[in-house]
Amino acid sequence: MSLKEQIDADYKEAMKARDELRISVLRLLRSAIHNVEIDKQRTLTDDEILGVIQSEARKRRESIEAFQQGGRQDLVEREQAELAILESYLPKALSREELELLVRETIKAVGALSARDMGKVMSVLMPKVRGRADGKEVSELVRQILEASQTRE
Repeated sequence: MSLKEQIDADYKEAMKARDELRISVLRLLRSAIHNVEIDKQRTLTDDEILGVIQSEARKRRESIEAFQQGGRQDLVEREQAELAILESYLPKALSREELELLVRETIKAVGALSARDMGKVMSVLMPKVRGRADGKEVSELVRQILEASQTRE
C-alpha cells in the first residue's frame, strides 16, 4: 500500500470514528499533497509525499515555537497533537549520533575539505536522510563538521 493510499484509508477510518482532530490534519495533508500534484502535473512518489509531510510537520514545529513565545499554551497543545499525527507517517528519526556518523561518512565519500564544499555534501546526504532528519539541522551539522575539520588543518 502506497503512502497516499495509507493516508486516504486513515482519513476514512477517522471519519468513521468521528475523530475531529485526525480528520482535520489528514484533510489538510491530503489537500497539500493534491496541490503539489497539481503543480507537478503528476502523481507524487512516496518520497515526494514524505517531503510534503515533513513540510507540514515543520510548519507545526514553527507554530509551536511561536505560540510558546506568545504564551498560548492552548494552541501549543493543539499543534503538538497535530504534529504527532503527522510524525506517525514519517520514518523513525535519526538520532544525533546516527546523523553525525552519516554526515562524516558523506563528507569523506565526496572528499569535502571546507565549507565551500557544503553543496556537494548536502546533495549526496539529503536523499539518504529524507524524512528522518530536519534539513536545517542537517545543514548546521555539516557546516560545523566542515568548519571543525578546516580549523584542524
